[in-house]
Amino acid sequence: MASSGPHLSGNEHAPPVSRTAYVLDRLRREIAEGVVQPGESLRQAAVARRYGVSPTPVREAFRLLEAEGVLEYTAHRGATVKDMSPGETQDLYLLRSEVEGLATALAVDRMNDAAMERIDAAHRELRDAVAANDRSRLSVLNRSLHFAIYEAGSALVALQAASLWSFIPPAMTIWTDAKNARSLLADHQRILDAVRRRDPYDARRCMTEHILHAVALRKNTL
Repeated sequence: MASSGPHLSGNEHAPPVSRTAYVLDRLRREIAEGVVQPGESLRQAAVARRYGVSPTPVREAFRLLEAEGVLEYTAHRGATVKDMSPGETQDLYLLRSEVEGLATALAVDRMNDAAMERIDAAHRELRDAVAANDRSRLSVLNRSLHFAIYEAGSALVALQAASLWSFIPPAMTIWTDAKNARSLLADHQRILDAVRRRDPYDARRCMTEHILHAVALRKNTL
């Protein structure tokens, strides 16, 4: 569903953002959620129409994503979502482990009861989907849980995490393997136990170990 205006998804009380920031957030989410696939060509005019903005903020968002390494330009195809090499994937997860560990520690220090309820609800939904073997939803539900945690702490750090997630869309998920899903879900349980104890140090450690566990599992698919 198209958004009615430029705002960041997931926070009804967020202040208005620039149109470039709005387009950047939408593109990152669509890439991370698999709406836009690696190798798929992106046309400025088509994205502008879909988002209800002029081509100018789309062009600026493309430039920023190219600088981050998410998009690349070729002579015949224009802007496309970049495929990652195994080495780049390894580096990405190492960076994610640091950023997302920090995001988790900040969330523990800053979250309120309402944020904890959102985190618990996201965890239950993912756990139920794993139990039901609903593989089509696992990657998106996993992302929802992670960002329920990160957005409870720092919007700035959560935004950096989102930019890293945009490199690996759901089509590359490791959650479709039932053994992987159970193992990663157990990681989540340890993270949430530390979050509920309001222990930022252990929560950070558990999240960092979870991300490194995920890249170890991913190596089997590269």
